[in-house]
Amino acid sequence: AEHQHARYNPLRDDWVLVSAHRVKRPWQGQLEKPPSEDVPRWDPSNPLCPGATRANGEVNPQYEGTFIFPNDFPALQPDAPEPGDSDHPLFRAAAARGVCKVMCFHPWSDLTLPLMSLAEIRAVIDAWAELAAELGASYPWVQIFENKGAMMGCSNPHPHCQVWASSFLPNEARLEDQTQRQHLSQRGVPMLLEYAEQEAHRKERLVVENVDWLVVVPYWATWPYQTLLLPRRHICRLQDLKEGERDSLASIMQRLLIKYDNLFEVSFPYSMGWHGAPTGPYLEEDCGHWQLHAHYYPPLLRSATVRKFMVGYEMLAQAQRDLTPEQAAERLRSLPEVHYKRRDK
Repeated sequence: AEHQHARYNPLRDDWVLVSAHRVKRPWQGQLEKPPSEDVPRWDPSNPLCPGATRANGEVNPQYEGTFIFPNDFPALQPDAPEPGDSDHPLFRAAAARGVCKVMCFHPWSDLTLPLMSLAEIRAVIDAWAELAAELGASYPWVQIFENKGAMMGCSNPHPHCQVWASSFLPNEARLEDQTQRQHLSQRGVPMLLEYAEQEAHRKERLVVENVDWLVVVPYWATWPYQTLLLPRRHICRLQDLKEGERDSLASIMQRLLIKYDNLFEVSFPYSMGWHGAPTGPYLEEDCGHWQLHAHYYPPLLRSATVRKFMVGYEMLAQAQRDLTPEQAAERLRSLPEVHYKRRDK
């Protein structure tokens, strides 16, 4: 906890420098503006609200639960042309096709997942699984991700996520496919299934757990309060979850996200996303080396206004963190599971 050392990340086949003593240094750098607490429940000018008009002129229905629609500014389109042949191996290009969708979690803009009911979170999980199956029928990769908070590039406070389906395996997916495949061949058990069993036994990085799931600050975490959400049984894809596992997933997500908000008593920013076995043509292949999991990457370090910047050494050498994963896990674990906005109530 006091001396720098490097830790190996077997999921990405890289290393992170842990320099816990650096968290004691005085901070004279940039201070972030805490997120606004006065988000209106409904705003006719907000394109994600029920009944609002989006950029393409379409009017949203008066939805009362989840609402899914095509992204009006998609990064991937299904009919993109071939890029053409390269005249040199250093100047290669490849086709990139797909679809991008937006999913609103709830009709109210002033709600986030930790403030939603278990039934409402369960509805989000069901919609995720349905989209993963629908788009995964033809696309090799379906990336579900949520950017929460302006600090993580979210331009709209309305509770929502994005789903991008691509005709190719993105870099992180290809890397995790390789490392998990190699681990299974060497040790005879899926990497993250073995890892979950180890963390459940050791408990020093455990944040929350229930009968089906556990959340840990991974041994190799890069971001200060990064967490990894893992199932206890071998599950390859979101759509493979049983009814009870979806209920317990809603519960453990709510518990984790309440702890995040309680850490600095602010709507905690993060980027999160699901990783599971590839789909499309991979549905016919053996993907038993894969284990479903979700990554949470929050940037806040010391307070609601001081974040961890991934610059300099991190960009040019390797990842570096300023407190140990064990310290981060202990702090998250000790936080109450009643949201700070609801304690007085």
